[in-house]
Amino acid sequence: MPDTQAATRAQDRRIESLRTRIAGGVFALFLAGALAVPLVTSNISLAFYLLLWVTMASALNISAGFTGYLPFGFVVFYGIGAYTTGILYRIAGWPIGLALAAAGAAGILLSLLLAPTLRLKGVYFGIVSLALASIVRLVLANLPDRITGGSNGIILSGANNPILSYYAMWAVAAMTLATVLWISASALGKALKAIRDDDEAAAVVGIRVARTRLRAWVLAAFFPALAGGVEAWYTNVVDPEAAFSVLITAKSIIYAMAGGFGTVLGPLVGTGVLLGIDHVIWQRFPLVNLLLLGLFIVLLMLFLPRGILGSLVQRKPWLRRYIA
Repeated sequence: MPDTQAATRAQDRRIESLRTRIAGGVFALFLAGALAVPLVTSNISLAFYLLLWVTMASALNISAGFTGYLPFGFVVFYGIGAYTTGILYRIAGWPIGLALAAAGAAGILLSLLLAPTLRLKGVYFGIVSLALASIVRLVLANLPDRITGGSNGIILSGANNPILSYYAMWAVAAMTLATVLWISASALGKALKAIRDDDEAAAVVGIRVARTRLRAWVLAAFFPALAGGVEAWYTNVVDPEAAFSVLITAKSIIYAMAGGFGTVLGPLVGTGVLLGIDHVIWQRFPLVNLLLLGLFIVLLMLFLPRGILGSLVQRKPWLRRYIA
C-alpha cells in the first residue's frame, strides 16, 4: 500500500509539472507575440488593452477563481492606482516610474485597509466591496481640485509616451501571469483551493485560513493598481467616472469567467476570445456592437457555464493532464 501511494503521488507531481510547463509555454508565446507588436505596427491600442484585460482578469482569478471571493468592487484597486499615478506625477512632480511603483504600493495598502471584509462570504462580500469602491470614488472626487482635479480629473501633460507605456503594461501582464503560474504550482495555490472548497475543513488540516486569504487578496489588488497606473500614463487622463467605472469590474469578471474560473489559462483564453470577437463585431456592426456581444456572452454562459476551458475539461476529463 505505501508503494502504491508513493507511485500515485509521483504520478500526480508529473502531471502537475506537465500542466505547469504547458501553461508557461502558452504564456511565453503570448508575451513574445505581444512584445513584438510595436515593431510591426504603429496601431498598438488593441494589443495594449488585451494586455490590460489579461492582467485584470488574471488578478481577479486569484481572488475569485482560486479563493472563491468575488469582489464586485474590484475596480477600486484599478482606480486607486490610476489616481496615485496621476497625483504623484502631475501634482507632486514625481518621475513616472516612481509614480507607477507607488500605485502598486497604494493597491497593497488599500487591500490591507479593506481586509476586514474578508470575514464576509458570498454575495455579502461582493456587495460590501462594491459599496466601498463607491465610497473611495466619492472621497477622491470631493477632495480639493488642486489634489485630484475634482470631477474633471487630472491631465498628465508631458507624460505622453505610448510605446514606453505599452511596454510597461507588457511588464505588468508578464508579472501577473508569472505570479498566477507560481500560485497554481505552489503550496499557496493548493491551500487557496482547499479554502475555496471548504474553509472549515482547510482549517482542521492546519491551513491558516485568514493569513492565506489575505496573501491572495493582496496579490489580487497589486496588479490592478499597477494596470490602472499604466493606463493613466497611456491615455494621459484620470477622471473618477472612468477610473472607478463598474464596467471595469464587469469586464474583468466576464473575461475570467469566459475562460474558466480557477484555471490558469482561463483568463487569457477568455480575454483573447471575447476581446477579439468584440473587435470584429465593432468593425463590422458598430450600431449593434453591444447587442451582439451581449448575445454571444449569454450563449457562452448557457452552453459553457464553466467557461471555455472549464467546460472543456468537464466534458473531456483526460484533458486535465494538460490544462492547468
